[in-house]
Amino acid sequence: MALLQLIPSSSCSSSSSSSSSSSSLSHKPILNPNTISSTLSSSPRFFSPAVALRHRRHKFNTLKCSASSFPEKHHTGSPKSDDVVELPLFPLPLVLFPGAILPLQIFEFRYRMMMHTLLQTDLRFGVIYTDAVSGTTDVGCVGEVVKHERLVDDRFFLICKGQERFRVTNLVRTKPYLVAEVTWLEDRPSGSGEEDLDALANEVESYMKDVIRLSNRLSGKPEKEVQDLRRNLFPTPFSFFVGSTFEGAPREQQALLELEDTAARLKREKETLRNTLNYLTAASAVKDVFPSNS
Repeated sequence: MALLQLIPSSSCSSSSSSSSSSSSLSHKPILNPNTISSTLSSSPRFFSPAVALRHRRHKFNTLKCSASSFPEKHHTGSPKSDDVVELPLFPLPLVLFPGAILPLQIFEFRYRMMMHTLLQTDLRFGVIYTDAVSGTTDVGCVGEVVKHERLVDDRFFLICKGQERFRVTNLVRTKPYLVAEVTWLEDRPSGSGEEDLDALANEVESYMKDVIRLSNRLSGKPEKEVQDLRRNLFPTPFSFFVGSTFEGAPREQQALLELEDTAARLKREKETLRNTLNYLTAASAVKDVFPSNS
C-alpha cells in the first residue's frame, strides 16, 4: 500500500470554521499531487512523506493505529460533558483520537516527573496538538497508559490508548509541566438517524477500500481484496478510526477531532477520500498509458 497525499476539498476545509474551536488552524493541508511513494503496514494511513520525515526526527514517536485498536462498541461510562477536572497536558506534534494506540518514549525531565505522578494516580494525561506555526490547540484527547516500561536511566516507554476528548478551559499551572482544567467533548445528536449514519459510515469504508486498492496498484503491489475496515464499529468510533489514518496531515486531523457531530466528521472524511481517489484514478490512468520502463 503506497503512502499518499491527502487531497481535501475546499468545502471540507471551510466546514471546520463552524466548529467551536479557539484553534487558529486553517485546516488546509499542503497539497503535493506528485507524492506517492514507499509502503505502509497493514493499517491504512494517508499522509505526506515530507511531514512523516519531520515527525521521525522529532523526539516522540508518531501515531500508529490499526482497526484492532478500537473498541467494537461505543465507549460507555464516559464522563459528563459538564464535568470539570484537572488534567496534566502533553503537547505533541500529532493528534490522538479516541481508541487509537500511541507509543511514546519519555525522556525529557519534566515529563519524567509527570510520569512518576501518573504512576501513583490514574495513568491518564491529555494529548494536545502543537506546532511552531499555530501554537497549541485547546482540544485534545486523553491518553491512558496501558503499558509502560521504566528504564535504568529513568526514561519510560509507554503504550497509550486514546479515551475521551476534552477542551481546555483554564491553565492551572505551566511548570514543571502543563496542568489545565478541562471539560469533556461528546458528539451531539445530529439530524440524521442511526440508519443514515450507518449508511454514511459504509460509504466512507468503501472509499477507503478503493483508495487502498489503487494505492497498492500504483506502488506495484498485488491487488487483493481489502480487509473489513469497519469491523462492526459504530459510526462514531469508526469516524475516529478513519481520522486516525490521516497521519501526516495533523491539521486536518485536528479539525476532525474538534467536530462534535459524527455525520459532519464522516462527510468530511468521505470528501477527502473521494478527492484522493479521484487523484489516484487519474494517476493510475497515466501509468497505464505511460508504463514505467523499470
